[in-house]
Amino acid sequence: MKKLRTHDQEKNIIASRLIKLRNLCGFSQRDLADKLQLEGFNVDKNLITRIETNSRYVSDFEIKAFSEFFGVSYSYLLDGIPTKEDIKKYPDL
Repeated sequence: MKKLRTHDQEKNIIASRLIKLRNLCGFSQRDLADKLQLEGFNVDKNLITRIETNSRYVSDFEIKAFSEFFGVSYSYLLDGIPTKEDIKKYPDL
């Protein structure tokens, strides 16, 4: 039976892409948490830290929030495959 972990035994698959998007936007973890809170999402800096350090699973609601906030596709967040729209918005993906 497969475990719900990456091949490196990490707890989520979006950590590196979340870090990349956050850095492309010039946000610290606190900045991102504050901006997400202003958008109505229940996120704090510690949640961002735990996701980015792979010490926490990510819920579908959180993936949806990151997708909406950054304006990227689920395929980019989950599989690392940017769409044409993702690349148009973030050429350095």
